[in-house]
Amino acid sequence: MAAKGRLFGLGVGPGDPELLTLKAVRLLKSARVVAYPAAKGRKGNALSIVEGFLGDDQLRLALIYPVTTEVLPPPLSYETVIRDFYDDAAGQVATHLEAGRDVAVVCEGDPFFYGSFMYLHDRLAGRYHTEVVPGVPSIMAGAAVLGAPLVYRNQTLSVISGVLPEDELEHRLAGCEAAAIMKLGTNFAKVRRVLERLGLMDRALYVERATMAAQRILPLAQVAPEEVPYFSLILIPGPPWQEA
Repeated sequence: MAAKGRLFGLGVGPGDPELLTLKAVRLLKSARVVAYPAAKGRKGNALSIVEGFLGDDQLRLALIYPVTTEVLPPPLSYETVIRDFYDDAAGQVATHLEAGRDVAVVCEGDPFFYGSFMYLHDRLAGRYHTEVVPGVPSIMAGAAVLGAPLVYRNQTLSVISGVLPEDELEHRLAGCEAAAIMKLGTNFAKVRRVLERLGLMDRALYVERATMAAQRILPLAQVAPEEVPYFSLILIPGPPWQEA
């Protein structure tokens, strides 16, 4: 019986191809199949980051998202739709693994930090040899391009999803030392209202598409909510430690 293929979950970072690790590049080039998530009709950021490293003989496997928002009109359920998608995607990847082909699944940022690969890992890691390579997460890329140290000494960083209800966002941000707010997009106006009520506007920093060619850094008050992309975040750095 032919040996099964290996599954690689590769973190490819926030956008700049030079931020890939040497290990990720090595495993990426060695894989017979490169799988990548993408919206319908689009190439996807993960593939855009790595395509300069790929050879013509490598098979590209597009995993096409059926939806790109967590808010769907009734009777549709985001949880059901996205679960079915990952079941199907895992089946597509498993077909190649069963045939003995190594599959590298490329994932923006880090595979286990809000990464799409983790859902394939849940479905496949118990059946196939799996290796995960960490990547530079968008939070750290954002801090770097903003020139903003996030936490000093014993401070605590809170990572918060902008999808949360407004009252829950306010509860979690109230009194926090430092925070990174992700998944903005259509949630931006809600998040900004909370920051205004908590008096955090002066500390909050905004960046979109950090390290990508289309990167933008704007004062939070000047950001147009209708133009905020999914790949954006708000950082609230901890107060500088003056004794260093």
